[in-house]
Amino acid sequence: MSWVEAASLKELGRRRRKLVVVGDQQIALFLVGETVYALRDVCVHKQRSLSKGTILHGRIICPGHQWSFDPATGRAEGQDPCQPTYQVRVEDDAVYVDPRPLVAEESR
Repeated sequence: MSWVEAASLKELGRRRRKLVVVGDQQIALFLVGETVYALRDVCVHKQRSLSKGTILHGRIICPGHQWSFDPATGRAEGQDPCQPTYQVRVEDDAVYVDPRPLVAEESR
């Protein structure tokens, strides 16, 4: 794996979400409870920026048409398209992302 340092936990602390660029990919980081999740920032539905959305009841809500995504799997409630996700690891205060998106079947 080619882990890339993307942010610090402190950066995620206040707004609980942050847009980062890893390689050539825009990735939205979300702090849900004590866990950091990473999803492709551009929504599979209407190409809106997920990092401008909200976190509600542990789910990521797209600002475009309010699709509700599971941050761990990228699956949208009641929808077929799946939002690409990325593996995340946290060491001390640093958030690392593997820039290779997980395949939908691996995210289930």
